[in-house]
Amino acid sequence: MNNSYELVPPPAHAMIESLRGVGYSVEAALADIIDNSLAADAKNVRLHFEFAGADSWISILDDGRGMNEPELRRAMTLGGRSPLDTRTSSDLGRFGFGLKTASFAQCRRLTVASKKGGSRAVRRWDLDLIARPDVNDWRLLSEPAPGSEDRLLGLENEDSGTLVLWERMDRLTAGMLSDDRRSEDAFLLMIDRVEQHLGMVFHRFLEGSHPELKIFINGTDARSRVRPWDPFLAWSPATSITPVERIPTANGLVELQGYVLPHKDQLTEEEFREGAGRDGWTSQQGFYVYRNRRLLVAGGWLGLGEPRLWTREEPYKLARLSLEFPNTADEDWEIDIKKSTARPPRVLKARLTALAETVRSQARQVFAHRGAYGKRAPTADLQSAWTVDEAGSGTRYRINRSHPAILLVLEAAGRDQAVVEQALRLIEETVPVQRIWLDTVEKGEIRKEAFAEAPPPELEGIACSLFKHLTTRVGLSPELARQQLLSTDPFQNYPDIINRLVPEAA
Repeated sequence: MNNSYELVPPPAHAMIESLRGVGYSVEAALADIIDNSLAADAKNVRLHFEFAGADSWISILDDGRGMNEPELRRAMTLGGRSPLDTRTSSDLGRFGFGLKTASFAQCRRLTVASKKGGSRAVRRWDLDLIARPDVNDWRLLSEPAPGSEDRLLGLENEDSGTLVLWERMDRLTAGMLSDDRRSEDAFLLMIDRVEQHLGMVFHRFLEGSHPELKIFINGTDARSRVRPWDPFLAWSPATSITPVERIPTANGLVELQGYVLPHKDQLTEEEFREGAGRDGWTSQQGFYVYRNRRLLVAGGWLGLGEPRLWTREEPYKLARLSLEFPNTADEDWEIDIKKSTARPPRVLKARLTALAETVRSQARQVFAHRGAYGKRAPTADLQSAWTVDEAGSGTRYRINRSHPAILLVLEAAGRDQAVVEQALRLIEETVPVQRIWLDTVEKGEIRKEAFAEAPPPELEGIACSLFKHLTTRVGLSPELARQQLLSTDPFQNYPDIINRLVPEAA
């Protein structure tokens, strides 16, 4: 047997430059750093962003367990830990690349200082040094760069912890000038994106009166604290929530739960903006995939759907589902280095699809009926002013001739009833369906439910006319007349008005 071999270590410069192209955004890279803080049992993470044009820098300081010299050396080694290693249930890492690849994607100088047992350890990767033809080796430095020591001082106030420092952020600061207002504005916008992203990714750690983790940006007061973003609006009584479903698998328990969010008409303007999240209502629909309570995927349908794959569409924008699995199932879900994608195992697809179909169907009803069929029970035998005709030639919208208001108009027309019928047909045939759809997609929902603004005296006047017609011409008792109106769109939304109606004095 021939056991001859060659050692072919990758050139350091080429390898690191390739790793820089993994594709981390700034916010995703910072979330990966904070994963390490959580794994170290940190309670507080402080991010500092300093704008200085090309010399801008970012630091991430936590109060976790910290690392000694050997532990820090291992943490700074690429692939220092195998993805096949057994991890604790709180460990959010996987490949042993996160700290390095996330940082290299943003900066050319990565310094990590850590404190444990009263002593401090420092290690630094300098990509410009490694790129030199006379070096081109895995040269890990054991001291901060000249002039950077002051940027590590925050660690001195901690009994233990770790500080990650990004400098020479060539990709983020490309073209930025320290005295240029537009450059500074772009830097500030990046900070806003980071804050939103971290509030979303770690919301389950940040929530509650005694949160497991606090994240601060450029300060330590309440205004500097990152607020959690609950994608499910679980605090709203109008949110419809399915029971938690627990699915045992060979590699751990999968928890699944569906949410149908409230219609815009049932939220304040501020609540509606909050619910839209970072990317807007339509983009935020779908599955929210968690691994050890840390959000990996924020929306989307995970390649599910029958007979065609589901896409993000306006009628389903109120449908969101929570899906959580442990880190023991990483391989099943094909977690990538960035922890930004997850693919459901084949054995779970049927169950995920079934629950998603139910949630999507309910969300579509809430969307179509503007919240009238939300968490409360729908009105039985509701008389709508419009009906939908699913004819072979396509969907058509017809005026409901059985609606009390339409019946009243037709009866009042007498011999001119045919003229009124012609007008109704003209309205039916000229409904601007395409324009309504385009306006809804481009501008969001273009109005609230019928008469929602006041309701105006006009609505009360219509209700009075119909009540009089039902009690005098049709012969219903006042009670039955009120019941019929409460089963008629849009009067079912205004019971106070209907219950005040009384017959006119003779």
